Amino acid sequence: MIALLALEDGRVFRGESFGAKGTSTGEICFNTSMSGYQEILTDPSYRGQIVAMTYPEIGNYGVNELDVESDIPQVRGFVIEELSPVISSWRADCGLHEYLEKHGIPGIQGVDTRALTRHLRTRGSMKACITTEITDEATAIQKAKSASYDGIDFVKEVSTHANYEWDKGTTLSKDWVLRSGSESVQDSDAKGNVFDPLPPVTHTLAALDFGMKKNILRYLRRKGFQVTVLPSTSSPAEVLALGTDGIFLSNGPGDPEALDYACETVRALIGKKPIFGICLGHQILARALGGKTFKLKFGHRGANQPVKDLRSGKIAITSQNHGYAVDPSTLPADVEVTHTNLNDGTVAGLRHKKHSAFSVQYHPEASPGPHDADYFFAEFAKEVAAAKAAN
Repeated sequence: MIALLALEDGRVFRGESFGAKGTSTGEICFNTSMSGYQEILTDPSYRGQIVAMTYPEIGNYGVNELDVESDIPQVRGFVIEELSPVISSWRADCGLHEYLEKHGIPGIQGVDTRALTRHLRTRGSMKACITTEITDEATAIQKAKSASYDGIDFVKEVSTHANYEWDKGTTLSKDWVLRSGSESVQDSDAKGNVFDPLPPVTHTLAALDFGMKKNILRYLRRKGFQVTVLPSTSSPAEVLALGTDGIFLSNGPGDPEALDYACETVRALIGKKPIFGICLGHQILARALGGKTFKLKFGHRGANQPVKDLRSGKIAITSQNHGYAVDPSTLPADVEVTHTNLNDGTVAGLRHKKHSAFSVQYHPEASPGPHDADYFFAEFAKEVAAAKAAN
């Protein structure tokens, strides 16, 4: 079946439908990762967006239930050049087409994603419509123009509605590993997946859920944190009432300017407990500290973003997914910019000079992407331990 991808500026791409049939609108963006499409599809940070993959063939290892970042795909649509006709991974539970069809997400293949990406890099982010129902291009373009994205609070759509404790049964956070030769297996499941054991719990953590990826929760547990997840609308009193050792600010979708309630909560928590923020959590912390944010021309989305640590001079290749950034000129004097993105010089990390509060614009847990920056979880654990010892 023929499908259309129409952009609000009048550019139209034709291709072949896969996944669900229907019509969907949202902001279109591109991701430069070579793998990890399953994690991208289920990342709540993509709520309200149509995602295009720059890597030419997608779907060759299918979809499995262990690698999802949330229980359902969060994207509004999926754009690729070619859908692999073969699923080659023994871990797969189904194919990409079947997965998107099951969850009502339309996809389009046969698109020149290089041309699409060059167009978005030149013209900037814009709204789009993906459809199998509308055949008239002008109608599809008008549908794209009428879509809404900027200023919408997508966080309330993806955040938990009630507190819950992550992985009480210690079955969700164990690290998947490859079995080597005839070595003994301590933990495996019915499909043959093998896992490393978890360390004991050493700290407790309150995590404000702005659209948190499961892999962040897995990493925190692997570093000894027992995590209680709270709704994005939680008050400072509700967070502090848990009596945890630290506070985490998660990733999430959309415009941080729509989240004044979250910024007010974080502002009241600074100095009370050690705070660590990632991605949207980084932007919320910056705004809570007095800074402002702005929209990037086409965002940073991919697993190959170079970041420089200004304190050590070291460079890490990082996984990123965001369309907004912190304006460094608006940060107060007691906030230090610790990391910058080497592609465009934007703020990639900051820290309060007095209080234990720091954040990064990228994803130390990767998923997908390199693990250059996963040391931040251990660094946060050290800060929490130091704060506990001081008290």
